[in-house]
Amino acid sequence: MKTPASILLALLAFASISGTAFAGKQSGTLDIYWIDSEGGGSTLIVTPNDEAVLIDAGNPGGRDPQRMHQVAAEVAGLKRIDHLIVTHLHIDHFGGAPELSQMIPIGTVYDGGVTDADPDGNKTNTRWPLMIRPYREMKVEHRVQVKAGLEIPLKSVRGGPRLSLKCFASKKEFVGAPKGAAGLPGCDQPKLKEADPSDNANSSVWVLQYGDFRFFDGGDLTWNIEQQLVCPVNRIGTVDVYQANHHGLDVSNHPLLVQSLAPTVAVMNNGPRKGTAAEVVQTLKGTPSIQAVYQVHKNVREDAQNASADEFIANLEEKCQGNHLKLSVAKQAKDYTVSVPATGRSWTYRTRTK
Repeated sequence: MKTPASILLALLAFASISGTAFAGKQSGTLDIYWIDSEGGGSTLIVTPNDEAVLIDAGNPGGRDPQRMHQVAAEVAGLKRIDHLIVTHLHIDHFGGAPELSQMIPIGTVYDGGVTDADPDGNKTNTRWPLMIRPYREMKVEHRVQVKAGLEIPLKSVRGGPRLSLKCFASKKEFVGAPKGAAGLPGCDQPKLKEADPSDNANSSVWVLQYGDFRFFDGGDLTWNIEQQLVCPVNRIGTVDVYQANHHGLDVSNHPLLVQSLAPTVAVMNNGPRKGTAAEVVQTLKGTPSIQAVYQVHKNVREDAQNASADEFIANLEEKCQGNHLKLSVAKQAKDYTVSVPATGRSWTYRTRTK
């Protein structure tokens, strides 16, 4: 028969592997979860005060809302989503929100403004009013239209590091460059791609900061607009963690952006057949500052070599359990740990000092 001590150890081990261990106020950590929306966007932030920010809300149809709710309510122990940010109006980023709002209360929604016509400019898309209607009519407490410079009002812990979440770009408008920002090599002869007419280019760009720790989430921002974030000068500075734009597709993730941000860790919220483009993988692996690249899904296409090692991937099978990735920033934000809860593997990195 097991002793009480061995039972306790077993429970602690299970909590570590399942990712259900002590978030927010109980641990004093700042936690980020990359929820598996199969190549959609859904990144959950839980502050040390148990405030919850969901950046993008995956697809409609049951699967993604259920996965978001499971991580939010069962893993993180949340009772509500305080802030929902929708970076742009593509259905894999806003589609799951109406169903999620019926499972857990949502406070304030932040987006670039709901349009009456297809935001990609497709005048023949007569389905758009039906597609956007559930999102437009879902029950929330407040709605805010996002503009560059907007800061989400997050509460810092008394005596702890300052916490902020700021929008650096929205609808192709940008914050001003900080004083003394230096010009970057490569900006004089930038590499451009075909202009993107879709709403991806309007994505809002966010930087979460906790003490010295900084996390970048640019939604589905695309190549030419990415360049404007750092050329002629870097408007953002450096970050610790870079969420690969646009699920790791090669119409995004400009090398000038990635190298200017100089992250230590990159995370790709890709799908089994979406993202992990060869050019993007080459950019991430070729950036000197990056020590590890994590993926929500393994690449199961024929170009399977364009991927991280299996140990850094949450879901290895195409028909998967919807496992998530997790990052926890320690109390004083001096270091952070990235984990694959389904396997119990984790890695700790030092926060860079500015």
